[in-house]
Amino acid sequence: MQQLILYTTEGCHLCDEAEDLLKQLESVKEYELQLVDISFSGELMTIYGIRIPVVRRTDNGNELGWPFDRASLLAFVT
Repeated sequence: MQQLILYTTEGCHLCDEAEDLLKQLESVKEYELQLVDISFSGELMTIYGIRIPVVRRTDNGNELGWPFDRASLLAFVT
């Protein structure tokens, strides 16, 4: 099963939108989603602080940064 990480943080409305888009894909593509709040890690804050939301594939390490839509997200996960 495809495993995805969504880098996010509390109060990020774009992150909420990204999570909603990912949930819409559940009917098309089976995957496991892990939400990672970057505010708990200085290293993640440095890497993703101004880039979130970012979706990462665990199988190949590829990342898709905002802005993205349903079509580009689907292409990314397949």
